[in-house]
Amino acid sequence: MQPAPDRLSDRRFAAIAHFVEGSVGIKLPPSKRIMVEGRLRRRVRALGLSGLDDYAAHLFDRGALGAEAEHLVDCVTTNKTDFFREPAHFDFLRGTAVPRLVGQRTDRTLKVWSSASSIGAEAYTIAMVLQDMVAAGARFHFSVLGTDVSRPVLEQARAAVYAEAMVEPVPAAMRQRYLMPSRAAGDARVRIVPELRRLVQFHSLNLMDPSYPFDRDVDVIFCRNVLIYFDAPTQAAVVERLAGHLRPGGYLILGHSESMAGNGLPGLTSILPTIYRREA
Repeated sequence: MQPAPDRLSDRRFAAIAHFVEGSVGIKLPPSKRIMVEGRLRRRVRALGLSGLDDYAAHLFDRGALGAEAEHLVDCVTTNKTDFFREPAHFDFLRGTAVPRLVGQRTDRTLKVWSSASSIGAEAYTIAMVLQDMVAAGARFHFSVLGTDVSRPVLEQARAAVYAEAMVEPVPAAMRQRYLMPSRAAGDARVRIVPELRRLVQFHSLNLMDPSYPFDRDVDVIFCRNVLIYFDAPTQAAVVERLAGHLRPGGYLILGHSESMAGNGLPGLTSILPTIYRREA
């Protein structure tokens, strides 16, 4: 007779889903249950517990939820990211946003924020695009901020080391300029060059926080492929908070599956299906 599979009870899954949604806004409907259980089993093994039910008891009955919260959220958070994902957005950054923003003022320092940066692919893509413009003669300086709720992925972002397969979407000329192959035999990884790493900073941020401790004169904010995990009221609240950090004329760029999230919010004008501009 086969042993019963290691599963969470309905009550325990509901408790975990309630905690995650309250902490970081991510909804975990019953359809995500198998995915959640699969990811939590790795954490069960790391803690040396007997199974998922023991893990739930560890959280809710034995008082470990506070200490374990970050690991729990990290387990169930999807950190899918790619270099040059949705490339039309980077074409817009290069061809429209930067020329307009630089042309509007004498201060030629641009601030760009990747607000759900995961392991850093989006933030470093932004930096590559901007640095290429500077190398081609555009007259501006820039800095890139990357934020995420998961500290482990931020550590990966700061390390800036990626598998060669992951950087395949990076154009060949940019790979030559901005990526250093490992010198170790058999190590199929690359690292972002230090000149580019110096232009990108990473900090921890929970988008569910009521305020964000960052500058309010940001030129472009990317918030892509994270709002889909929030309900509509949370989406609107996050977009409104982010928009409050844009300078007048600045741009908010959402993912294609989130293109409606900014509609109807005061001060934002839709200029393309996924791109909004903050009015004065």
